[in-house]
Amino acid sequence: MATISNPILPGFNPDPSILRVGDDYYIATSTFEWFPGVQIHHSRDLVHWRVVNRPLTRISQVDLRGAGNSMGIWAPCLSYHDDTYYLVYTDVKTMIPGPMDCHNYVVTAPAIDGPWSEPTYLHSLGFDPSLFHDRDGRHWLLAMTTEHRPGRAMFGGIVLQEYDPTARKLIGAMTTIFRGRLGATEGPHLYWREGWYYLVVAEGGTGAGHAVNVARARNLTGPYEADPAGLMLTSRFNPEHPLQCAGHGSFVQAQDGSWWCAHLCTRSNAGLPAAALLGRETALQPMHWSDDGWPRLNSTTNLPLVEVTVPDLPPHPWPVEPACDDFDAPHLGSAWQSLRVPITTDWADLGTRPGWLRLRGRDSLRSTFEQSLLARRLEHRSAVITTCLDADPDHPKRAAGLVFLYDVRTWSALQLRGDEAYGSELVLTHCRNGVVREELAWAHPRQVFPRTWLRLEIGTTETRFLMSHDGEAWTNVGAPFPAAEISSAGFTGPFVGLSCQDGVDRSWCAEFDFVTYEPS
Repeated sequence: MATISNPILPGFNPDPSILRVGDDYYIATSTFEWFPGVQIHHSRDLVHWRVVNRPLTRISQVDLRGAGNSMGIWAPCLSYHDDTYYLVYTDVKTMIPGPMDCHNYVVTAPAIDGPWSEPTYLHSLGFDPSLFHDRDGRHWLLAMTTEHRPGRAMFGGIVLQEYDPTARKLIGAMTTIFRGRLGATEGPHLYWREGWYYLVVAEGGTGAGHAVNVARARNLTGPYEADPAGLMLTSRFNPEHPLQCAGHGSFVQAQDGSWWCAHLCTRSNAGLPAAALLGRETALQPMHWSDDGWPRLNSTTNLPLVEVTVPDLPPHPWPVEPACDDFDAPHLGSAWQSLRVPITTDWADLGTRPGWLRLRGRDSLRSTFEQSLLARRLEHRSAVITTCLDADPDHPKRAAGLVFLYDVRTWSALQLRGDEAYGSELVLTHCRNGVVREELAWAHPRQVFPRTWLRLEIGTTETRFLMSHDGEAWTNVGAPFPAAEISSAGFTGPFVGLSCQDGVDRSWCAEFDFVTYEPS
């Protein structure tokens, strides 16, 4: 029997939807404004996980250009029926206060790696959709509804409506089946077991009060009775627990008959608030069914466990991702994502200069439209990221370098930028809550140093940038800053990456020799 430590999916990986098909386990998580949309993780032993696919790869499936911070793809649900994978998701366009614009879609595929279909529009009543495939072959869409009228709760309850996959549309009446016990009832998943329909929901908001609640009914449309024992899973009453914000769960049954709950959580960081650094992550809990038919954690409380023993499945580790991406492969590695737009060769090119990544400059780091930014999740509380830059900026609106980013209002960047007087200057820029300040590291005539090495050292309490002219001798750039500045208790998590900006005519390019990501 293997023992694992939670979270099993570290770094920004919230809202897990877990699924088993044969011997394969999949977990889909939210990606918000990051492209491609939805992150699907794969395991065969519940110990080792890898990203196997991000299915929303085309603007025709989801157009995130202009999406605000923490908008975009929320709480996907992955399911399987009759040799077809179904993925339902929300594309959030506007958030509260006021009416929310949140559009729900479904895509399908014959295999987990695709090809994934064009989307079918479902409705815009709320978010967190899921599909339930009943024993009689009928399909049912669940979601929460939003309310914006004064004096009414924003969370209007969980609604149920039949979906016809042949006609590709919702049919029949819509029914409100559950309103919850804590408020902020969302994230519904429906299961059938031994004569009961079990409705699993997230409640209490996605912060410190988050929880998993379960209700059940004999009939699909209810009435649903909440578990009289209270919440199935929460850390809301234990602010010192290592796993905070525990909630938004989904269930799966293993080959040996055991049951498991995947849920989101956050970890405190060196005494800082929960989610202060890595964002919302995914954990896995063993569970069982009580004598009177309610799901319970395999512990004496409803607190999440940090250490968990998984079923005795054949070990199945995946190849270890190398610490260095030297850009020698014809395609980018699976860790890389971009903000709001697809990664295409017209701005991220591996072929023009073999062994180098060429980025063509576009919008600034404050843009919600078309940045040339390649980034990967921060998955460790401390890490060192290093790159080598070959660039010759000739204008102050042309810059390229290394970025530590939470969203377009919160980031730090060390960049080589053009300057009229000197030719080139190295600038450290901090953006906090949309306010930008700069520190000039050095300026010198263009091409005095043909290459510049940049480094980011992220620690549990503070972070710093460094630079080098030869990759051997390093110099600190600017003052260190608190690690938690590049994060929040919000929906997403921090990324590290490479950026190129051209505010002149989008023709200027910068080239990167490699990137190393090393936990420290």
